[in-house]
Amino acid sequence: MYDLNLVNIGRNIKVERVRKGYSQEELAELADTSRHSISLIESGLQHPKLISVLKIANALCIDINELLK
Repeated sequence: MYDLNLVNIGRNIKVERVRKGYSQEELAELADTSRHSISLIESGLQHPKLISVLKIANALCIDINELLK
């Protein structure tokens, strides 16, 4: 079952990743995580820790609040 907040965070990450021209693999490397984790987060299937969202936001050079809204 999907959690709407997780789906929104994942969608926001994907939108920003694509806008920056990164593959999931590239974002994972920049955020010090795995491509599989990025995939699960983007699809709303994994609840990321706050530190992971912060690392992803930093890798995308955006404020974490942009991912959480």
